[in-house]
Amino acid sequence: MGDVVNLTRYRKARAKLSKERRSAENRARFGRSKRERDEARHTEERRQRELDGKGLDLGRSADEPPSTS
Repeated sequence: MGDVVNLTRYRKARAKLSKERRSAENRARFGRSKRERDEARHTEERRQRELDGKGLDLGRSADEPPSTS
């Protein structure tokens, strides 16, 4: 006689294995190392500083309304 198999346990184990495989694939495909994340952050900060430095200074602050005279 064959072994008795609990189908619910079998289905859950199969689903769990499938999720683990998919997770491993996604980590390999989309994951970035800490160094890559830091480099991207530094690049973005540097780009933003350069952009801010190229803005026009019109001699008034952003809080002042434009003169009506």
